[in-house]
Amino acid sequence: MTRRVTLLVLLVALALLWGSREIDSRWRQPLALPAQGMHLVVQPGDSLGTVTGQLRRDGIMPHPLLTTLYARWAGLDQKIKHGEYLLEPPMTARALLELLASGRVIQYQVTLPEGITVAQALAILRRESDLEVDLSGADDPRLLALAEPFGHLEGLFFPDTYHYARGASDWQILQRAHDAMLDILEAEWQQRADGLPYETAYQALIMASIIERETGLPEEREQIAGVFVRRLQQGMRLQTDPTVIYGVGDEFDGNLRRAHLQDEGNAYNTYRHGGLPPSPIALPGRAAIRAALHPAQGSALFFVARGDGGHVFSDTLAEHEAAVRRYQLQRRQDYRSSPE
Repeated sequence: MTRRVTLLVLLVALALLWGSREIDSRWRQPLALPAQGMHLVVQPGDSLGTVTGQLRRDGIMPHPLLTTLYARWAGLDQKIKHGEYLLEPPMTARALLELLASGRVIQYQVTLPEGITVAQALAILRRESDLEVDLSGADDPRLLALAEPFGHLEGLFFPDTYHYARGASDWQILQRAHDAMLDILEAEWQQRADGLPYETAYQALIMASIIERETGLPEEREQIAGVFVRRLQQGMRLQTDPTVIYGVGDEFDGNLRRAHLQDEGNAYNTYRHGGLPPSPIALPGRAAIRAALHPAQGSALFFVARGDGGHVFSDTLAEHEAAVRRYQLQRRQDYRSSPE
């Protein structure tokens, strides 16, 4: 009888040892993930059982019960966060649980370049397959509410690269871009130079948008700003093509005609109307805003594109007309208005 008891105890001990080793082996076993990894989407309201059950059906997790029991023991079953996760081999069940509890979801990004319009920004956001389209367009009531204090929507969003997780919307991105623009504009406005011809930060934003559209060369921004600031101070019209083109809108075919420059019905025609146009004409970056608030000193009142992406600056009309004849009336074969 004693031998039988001893043998039974030994067998139980061996079974427990084998069982513990088997459980440990299964626990340490990497999930059966494809070599390229996979995306796991945890929907709002999904329980851990729902997630592990789906992984078992997909052949990824062979022992979901073991994972669920461990999660309950470790208190992780109530901590999983919804979102989209990247599962990469080798990943164990424990690593998966820690990932789901951490909320480190996949991050996507979208870039709103400097110098684009609100309409172009909306088009960029609509093309993002991982971003939900929530806005009806530029006339969406939520956007119009943002524009209400200024009268116009254009220029009120900061151009930058924005990161987001699956489930985010175009409205959320533009909310962030709007908040960023207001914060940056206010910070730059508080550090502005003295003697500027702006009554409000919004007027500086209008100027910054023109600077953004006039040059792609960082070293020219302050010079361009200096020309426009001096023209305003002396009561001269800005006479800048980008504002006219903006006012023409979708009808512009790439060819700026004399009729466009003579059109007094275009409120953005700075050849016919004095002062600043009614609103920004693009989304200006921080450098353009800073240039508008810190224009270069000098005496230049004119500039013309020289065909290599840069400009020639002139103090007098005679010098300017000579530059126009040299660089515009006799354009080089490889003429381009923007830098490479």
